[in-house]
Amino acid sequence: MMVIVVENAPPRLRGRLTLWLAEIRAGVYVGSFSARVRERIWVETIQLLGEGSAALAWSTPTDSGFEFETAGPNRRLAADFDGLTLVRFDPPPKAGE
Repeated sequence: MMVIVVENAPPRLRGRLTLWLAEIRAGVYVGSFSARVRERIWVETIQLLGEGSAALAWSTPTDSGFEFETAGPNRRLAADFDGLTLVRFDPPPKAGE
């Protein structure tokens, strides 16, 4: 299982994602593909993302049961903690930056 969540995505990307995945809510796409197809979808997502942001999560046989990647402006980043995937937050940008 894989999930892609997009924010501020151009219509072209949203249309492209609906070719492969089911849009269960606005900007939330789910499907089940091999690792190779998942990576290809993610590459196209990044290429068409523009100024938006995206997150990809997929099932894995690890302690946390999933892994994820992000693209675009996002304060949430994956952090490995002894094999467990956690979410790390970058501090918000200071005024004027």
